[in-house]
Amino acid sequence: MRRGLQIGKILGIPILLDPSWLFIFGLLTYAISSSFAERYPQWPNSQHWVVGLFTSALFFGSVLFHELSHSIVARHYKIRVVSITLFIFGGVARIGRDPGKAIQEFNIAIAGPIASFVLAGAFFGISLLFPSDQKLTALATYLAGTNLILGLFNLAPGFPLDGGRIFRAIVWAITKDFSKATRAAGTSGKLIAGALIAYGAWCGLHGNLTGGIWYGLIGFYLLGAANDSVQQLAIRETLRGLSAADVMSQEVPIISGGISLQDYSEEVLRTGRRYHLVVTDDRLVGLMNVQALHAVPRDEWEHNSVQSVMIPRDRILWASQDEPLQRLLERLFAADINQMPVVSGSPDDGAHVVGIVSRDAILRVIQARSELRHATPNK
Repeated sequence: MRRGLQIGKILGIPILLDPSWLFIFGLLTYAISSSFAERYPQWPNSQHWVVGLFTSALFFGSVLFHELSHSIVARHYKIRVVSITLFIFGGVARIGRDPGKAIQEFNIAIAGPIASFVLAGAFFGISLLFPSDQKLTALATYLAGTNLILGLFNLAPGFPLDGGRIFRAIVWAITKDFSKATRAAGTSGKLIAGALIAYGAWCGLHGNLTGGIWYGLIGFYLLGAANDSVQQLAIRETLRGLSAADVMSQEVPIISGGISLQDYSEEVLRTGRRYHLVVTDDRLVGLMNVQALHAVPRDEWEHNSVQSVMIPRDRILWASQDEPLQRLLERLFAADINQMPVVSGSPDDGAHVVGIVSRDAILRVIQARSELRHATPNK
C-alpha cells in the first residue's frame, strides 16, 4: 500500500501526495526553469521560475489526468478505485481488485496512454494557436513533448507499465490463463527494468551521471514492481480454494453496548485488546475501539455508554463465511484495517457473529503453504 497526504478528491477518488513527490516537483521545476533560461535568455529570471513552476504543476496535472482515465474506465466495470497517488516516478491508481476479464484489463490499461496522447495533441494545438505568446508557447510545447513521451514510455510491454498490462491482457485473451499471462508480463517487466538499469550504468560511465542515476532508479522501481506482481500471483494461487471460514478465529472480543466507557477502558487495560465487537443477543450492532474511547473526555467516561460512541454496524466491513480468502485479504488492505468480523445471516435479519479474520492469520496461512510447497521431501 502506498500512503500519502490527501489533498482532495476528484469524482470521489482520494488524491494523495507521496512525500517523494515534493522532491521530484522541486527538481523538475528547477530543470524546466534552467531549460527556459537557456532557451529564452531575454526573459527576466523571475519569469523563468514562474513559467517553470506552472509547467511543472501542469505536468503533474497531466499525470493525474492519465491516472484518472484508468480510474474512470475501472469504475465503468464496477471496480472500486481506492486512491490515486502522485509520487517520484509519476502516479499510480490503486483499484480494489483485478479486472475479471481480459478485455476489461486491456481497456483500463490503454486508457492512460490514450489520455496522454490526447493531452499531447491539445498542448501542441495551443502552441500553434498562440505563436505570438512566447511564454504560453514554451509551456505548451514542453507539455506536448512530455505527454507524448509519457504515453509512449507507458506502452513499453513490461509490468507494471500500461503496456505490460496490455501485454498481459493479450496473453490472457489468447491463453485463457490469467496466471500464465501475469508471469509473462512480469518477466517482460524484469527484462525492461534490466535494460533500463544497464542503460543507466552505461550513461553514468560515459559522463551522463544524472541521466544514469535517473534511468537506474526507474529500472529498479520497475524491477521491484514486476517482482511484486509475481509475488501477488503466488499469493493468489496459495489462497485458491480457501474461504474466510477456513482461517477465522472463534475467539471474538465481544462486549455489551450497555457498559460505561470507564468499564470499557478497564477491559482494555485488562486484556490488552484495542478493539471489540459490540453485540446484542449475538447480533452485531457496532464496533468499539480505543480511538473512539479517546474521542470522549476522560471525565465523561463514567456517564457515557459504549453504545453512544461505538462505530455503528452500517459503517463496519464484515465478511461471510464463504467469502474467498484472496478477496477478503484485498478488502483488508484496501480499507487499511487488520481484522474483519465474519457473520452469518443478512444485514436485515441482524448479522450473527461467528468469528473474526485478521491479516496476520491470512499471512500465516500464506507462509505455511509456501513453506510446504517448497519443502524438499525426505528420501
